[in-house]
Amino acid sequence: MKLAVPRALLTFLRPYDREIRDLALQLRALVLEEMAPCYENIYDAYSAVAIGYGTSDRLRDGVFHIAVYSKHVNLSFNDGATLDDPKRILQGAGNQIRHITIKTPGDIERPEIRAYIRRARKKALSDARKLGEPAPPEPDGVISTVKAIYPKKRRPK
Repeated sequence: MKLAVPRALLTFLRPYDREIRDLALQLRALVLEEMAPCYENIYDAYSAVAIGYGTSDRLRDGVFHIAVYSKHVNLSFNDGATLDDPKRILQGAGNQIRHITIKTPGDIERPEIRAYIRRARKKALSDARKLGEPAPPEPDGVISTVKAIYPKKRRPK
């Protein structure tokens, strides 16, 4: 599935080196292949461009996000601390989020990346049902929204 890249996202990625921009867009394409239809929330944050994916446009319904840094891109799982990690590839020690660092196109092609995305999506939907929440209505395609633009930046120039 080939989806257009929102113009705002391209603008936010412009300060990064071409290799990092390409990694971010390749990872976005893979995530959308596994997650769509979904909501995509784009943040132009202080230290990274972040792109969140979830079952609604609410932050609490986020399943994972892409964070773009100057030397790499992270695929972060919002409830990664409770996500099964059979390959032991999730990084991080916080109470909630875990991530996989992506530095090359080859990293994106690793089959376990798709498996972890699928596992996180399935877990998020299952957890919502356990809480008695109704299944959210499925959007028609990918709904991309710029959620926040922070005036101060600490990123490549």
